[in-house]
Amino acid sequence: MPELPEVEQVAQKLDAMVKELRIKQAWLLRDRLAPDTTPAEFSSKLTGARITIVHRRGKFVIFDLDNGNSLVTHLRMSGRFMLLGPDQPEAKFTHAVFELDGDRRLIFQDQRHFGFMKVVATDRLSEEPAIVKLAPEPFSNAFNVDYLYRTLRSSGKSLKEFLLDQSRVCGLGNIYACEAMFLARISPLRRAKNLSRSRAARLHESIRTVLSEAMKSLERVVPDPVVVGEGIYGSGSLTNWMVYDREGEPCLDCGRPIRRIKQGGRSTYYCPTCQR
Repeated sequence: MPELPEVEQVAQKLDAMVKELRIKQAWLLRDRLAPDTTPAEFSSKLTGARITIVHRRGKFVIFDLDNGNSLVTHLRMSGRFMLLGPDQPEAKFTHAVFELDGDRRLIFQDQRHFGFMKVVATDRLSEEPAIVKLAPEPFSNAFNVDYLYRTLRSSGKSLKEFLLDQSRVCGLGNIYACEAMFLARISPLRRAKNLSRSRAARLHESIRTVLSEAMKSLERVVPDPVVVGEGIYGSGSLTNWMVYDREGEPCLDCGRPIRRIKQGGRSTYYCPTCQR
């Protein structure tokens, strides 16, 4: 599943591609993609509106429109957008189509059918349940050491499970959580509430460092003129991971083998020697 750097990349690319274009017609082809609205309502709320900006909150991609509505989208496991010309056929597993100015179509394709869309009033975005529960953005002033330490102290979860909770830390997924814990030299098995303030400060810095480095790596990707999202999920081809997906390989610091364990149904990679 894409994490904050990948979703930010998708939002930036979409903004560059479709900003200021008008949605001439919108079709919802899979009802469960937008379960809170009918296909007719979906179309009526979007058709005729101009896209003023595409941005991100957490792992959500948000299209703000000039009619007072916003389209909130979550890519989940395999969702991606494609901007097609008039002669390009729609891809298999196309679940929504937006006919735009200039005979272009923006389609949402999702092979695994986990994607999500919802049309909400733009001035009510901050009240949307999925948005309300999100933690502060990791590069915002609100996400500071005091916030992280206080939030850690209130959780009985393991550190790895804590970092994947979007209501606690926004934007991290399995890959960057593993990388941040290694950089901070903290075991994923530790209880979040048992971290000292000094370790919380180290973890805070590591989270920002890992996300920042990932975003820099993604900036070096040559943009695909059609597909938005293809080949960036997981970003493994862009970065030499310190621990993620390196089970049995030598730790870059101590040379001992990287270990993989299961936590909450997800694989966790870490160095038992360096991370205590």
